This record gives sequence, C-alpha cells and structure tokens, in this order.
Amino acid sequence: MSPSAAPSLSELRERVQQMQGRPAAQPVATHPALSGLLQLQAGSTYSVDSMSLAVALMAGPSADGAWCGVVGTAELGLEAAAAAGVELRRTILVPDPGESWLEVTAALIDVLGVVVLRAPSFVPAKDVSRISARLRQRGGILVAYGDWPRSEARLSMRDVEWVGVGRGHGHLQARRATVEVQRGTAPARRGRLWLPDASQVIRRVEDDAPAPGRLRSVS
Repeated sequence: MSPSAAPSLSELRERVQQMQGRPAAQPVATHPALSGLLQLQAGSTYSVDSMSLAVALMAGPSADGAWCGVVGTAELGLEAAAAAGVELRRTILVPDPGESWLEVTAALIDVLGVVVLRAPSFVPAKDVSRISARLRQRGGILVAYGDWPRSEARLSMRDVEWVGVGRGHGHLQARRATVEVQRGTAPARRGRLWLPDASQVIRRVEDDAPAPGRLRSVS
C-alpha cells in the first residue's frame, strides 16, 4: 500500500485529530514553480491532465509535512516524485481500489492532507458533493487526474518539448511545457516550466535566463 512502512493506527488517529476543524479556504504550501499561477487552498479540488502536474501539486504540501495519497493509478514514478519534493515516507499508494474508489478516497481525505485520484470517466453529482463536503470539513485537497466537475482550477500542459533526443538517437533528459491554469471563466494563467529538468527538478524555465548584465557562457 505504501512505498515504505504503512502508517500506524495511532499515527492516522493523530492525523485525524490535527485535521478536525481545520478551516477550509486557507492557503496551503504550494510548489515554488507554480508561483504566480496557482495558490493551493485547503478544502478544494484541482483537476490535472497529467501525473506530472499531480506530482507538482503534491510536492508543495508534502515538503511542508503533509501526508499524501495516490488512488486508482500506478503511474506515479517514485524516483521522479521524490526528486520533485514528495516525501515518500508520508505517501500512501492504493493503485487499484476497484469499485471501492469512492470509499477509499473519502477515507483517505479524512486522514491525509492531499489525495490524488485517477478520476473515473463518469462521477455522479452526488459523489462529487460528498467528496466536496468531506474536503471542506477536513481541510484537505483533492487532485483529480482527469476530468472532475466543480474543480477550483484545471491545470493542463501545452506545447510540450522533450530535450535530449537527437535525430533518431539520444535519451530523453528533460521536458519543457507550458502549464495553463484555468479558474472558472477568468483568463487562463500560463507559465513555462521544466517538468522536470535534467536533474529531475520541477522549476520555471525563466530561471535559466542569465542575470542582467551577465552573459551566459557558450563554451
């Protein structure tokens, strides 16, 4: 169930007590690469179109001490997640919950700060309402990998470029992409990110730019 030892019952009980009464709509630690694009809020749902974006959303809260869970998918790359800042010792994996995905997700929301869910193709409105109420009550965050009604924001990747492949040879070393964040009917926010760079780090592409008055070496 976990890449390491599963949390004990006492640890989960302590986590429930910490989250009881935790106010929703409060800022939650967000990965620095998303600065200016998105600020995570407790009690909210975010939908993404790739596991890389789900990892980016997990990384901020996880590095800040939150427990995380991933439900319904085995696509999480543990090495890449760890490099992005996800603490694997505080991450619970349930890759195949079967028809019990709703019960498993609701149970994890009770005890974890962030839950990533590979969303089914269709989610009844009553189930969406149930999960939303649970998130508000516990102050947790749901990251839906796939479409999810009534998301606080939808994140998607555009203009993806792989680095490291030559003409028919080479190895994939890094990936650049434009991350688009859509909140309701407001204009979308966009930023160019490494997802990840050659060191497996998620960061802004503009960080590569040389400081004013300095030239980048081409030797």
